[in-house]
Amino acid sequence: MSIFPAPQIRIPATYLRGGTSKGVFFRLDDLPAPAQQPGPARDALLLRVLGSPDPYGKQIDGMGNASSSTSKAVILSRSTRPGHDVDYLFGQVSIDQPFVDWSGNCGNLSAAVGPCAIHMGLIDAARIPQNGTFPVRIWQANIGKTIVAHVPITQGQVQETGDFELDGVTFAAAEVALEFMAPADDGDDGEAISTAPGRPNLLRAPSGGSEPHAVGSVGALFPTGNVVDTLEVPGVGSFAATLINSGIPTLFLNAQELGYTGTELQRAINGDAAALARFETIRAYGALRMGLIQHVSEAATRQHTPKIAFVAPPASYTASSGKAIDAKDIDLLVRALSMGQLHHAMMGTAAVAIGTAAAIPGTLVNLAAGGGVRSSVRFGHPSGTLRVGAEATQINGQWKVTKALMSRSARILMEGWVRVPGDIF
Repeated sequence: MSIFPAPQIRIPATYLRGGTSKGVFFRLDDLPAPAQQPGPARDALLLRVLGSPDPYGKQIDGMGNASSSTSKAVILSRSTRPGHDVDYLFGQVSIDQPFVDWSGNCGNLSAAVGPCAIHMGLIDAARIPQNGTFPVRIWQANIGKTIVAHVPITQGQVQETGDFELDGVTFAAAEVALEFMAPADDGDDGEAISTAPGRPNLLRAPSGGSEPHAVGSVGALFPTGNVVDTLEVPGVGSFAATLINSGIPTLFLNAQELGYTGTELQRAINGDAAALARFETIRAYGALRMGLIQHVSEAATRQHTPKIAFVAPPASYTASSGKAIDAKDIDLLVRALSMGQLHHAMMGTAAVAIGTAAAIPGTLVNLAAGGGVRSSVRFGHPSGTLRVGAEATQINGQWKVTKALMSRSARILMEGWVRVPGDIF
C-alpha cells in the first residue's frame, strides 16, 4: 500500500450557463467507469466536483458557487430513444449535505443541453445547418419527458452571442426557445428512460437507491384531483394551495395568507430562519399530499422537488438589479424557493408550472392573474419579469397540457477538464 495520497484525476467537462443557472456538463462516456452507472460512486464524484458537502456553505474547493442555481451537474449521451437526439440527466447537488437529488429537472439548464450536445459532438455534424435554427430533441431522463430546444446556428456553429435579454442574467446572449412537450402527462411506461436491447441503462434514475425515481412525474396534473386544496400543516396552519405536476411538482400558496405581498426580494426571506423553516415544513406536507413521499421526514432528502411558491396580484416593485417593475406590465407576482432558499429569479421548471397553472381557470396562479382562460402570462420575480406560455385544453372534464413554451439563453463559460482526488471512489 502506498504511503502517498492518491493523485488527482482529470475528467473532460464543460461549464455552462443556462438561463439563470450554471452547471458542470459531462459526456457519460467521459466519466470514470465507476461513475458511468447510477449509484454512490457517481454521487461521490459530482459532490467532489462541485465542492460538497461544505459545512461553510461556500463550495470554495469545487466548481459550485454556493447557491441552488449554481450547484448543478448534467450528464449527456447520444439518445437511444426513437425520435430523440440526446439523453439528459440532471443532478441537483446539495451544498452542505452529502447527497445529490435526482428527482427532477432543471428548466434553466435545459436551455444549455442542446448547445452543449452539439459542442460535444453528440449530434452528427452533417445534420447541423449552415445558418438558421436546429431543433434538438432532448429526452429528459429524470422525469421521462421530451424537450425541444431550438438552437440558433450561424456558419455551422452554435450562435451564443446576441441581443436576447433575460432578467436575472447581466449580459445579453442568443435566444434559445424551449418547448416542454406534454409537461403534465403520465409517463408512457413509467420509466425515466428506455434503452436499446442489450445495452445497459446508464442514465436512468431508478426507483430506490441513491437516485429515486420522480414519483410526481408519473402522477396526474393535479395529484389530488382539485385545482385548489386546503393544505393542513400541523403546528403551522391551514392554507389554500394549488398542487400541480407540470414541469416540476410545485405547490402554490397565496402570498397574503403567508403575510407577504409577493414583491419580496431574497434578503426579506433568506435572512429569516423562522420563515425558511416554515416554508420547509409546508413543503414537506405538500409533498406528502402530492404522493411524492410516504412520510414528511423524507422531504429532507428530497430538496429539489416539490418546489414551493407564493403568488399575488400585480403590484409595482423594484427588482434586485434596481430595475423598476410596473404593475401594469405584469399579470401577477410569483416568488419561489429552491433548495430551502428564495430563488434570485425563477426556476425554469417552476416557470412551466406557472404557465400551466395560469392557463387553467380556478388555480391560485390563474386567480392571481385575474382569472379566465389565458395562453400566456408575464409574471414578476425578484430579478424582473418573465413570459411563459402553455397550451391547455379540457377533454372529458380533465385538463390536458400539450406543451409549455418559454425562451432562455445559454453560453459556454469554460471547457477542458475538472480535477478531483483519485481516492473518492
